[in-house]
Amino acid sequence: MRIGLLGTGNVAQALAHGWSTAGHDVLLASRRPKDRTGLGLPVAGLSETAAHAEVLVNATPGAVSVELLRSIGAPALAGTLLIDIGVGLSDDFTELSHPNSSLGEQIQEAFPLTPVVKTLCTMDSTVMIAPDGLDGPSTVFLSGDDAEAKRTTGRLLTDLGWPPSSQLDIGGITTARGQEHFALLFMGIAGGLGHHTFNINVVTRPSA
Repeated sequence: MRIGLLGTGNVAQALAHGWSTAGHDVLLASRRPKDRTGLGLPVAGLSETAAHAEVLVNATPGAVSVELLRSIGAPALAGTLLIDIGVGLSDDFTELSHPNSSLGEQIQEAFPLTPVVKTLCTMDSTVMIAPDGLDGPSTVFLSGDDAEAKRTTGRLLTDLGWPPSSQLDIGGITTARGQEHFALLFMGIAGGLGHHTFNINVVTRPSA
């Protein structure tokens, strides 16, 4: 697939490498693409990337994501699956930008013709593309209102190494709040462990 990644930071670069290795056509988007030519990955402007992509991935800081998407424009985003990974946090990582909502919900509300799926925001970028590097299986969550958009997202997660057994659909886009609000616990766990390379696993009772 043609995947456009909005952002050029660690998350966008990691995912671009992961999906490129799986055979997808990836393109990073930047407001200043000429300043981001040394990444070893193709970089274009925001509108050019949106026009190129079958799937867009929001890997921008959550506090500015809606503004950035509005600069591209709703008509350019209509009908395109948007996988949202952003989380809005304060500069000191202690407060959420969307304490009573979620970025995923706000994007979906602002762009009703764009199916939004929230995923991958509960882990570090190193785990996003190498879940098998952890000491055992773990869980990646999906939130969204469009069933086909979630199926496509699930296939792209599989290409990153997440088998269907590790993917948990937790419901509509309102459930993105739980994913994003986990960021505060994530920071606490990281502080306790002394590193960010971990994930959580949903463990249930054995089947009867």
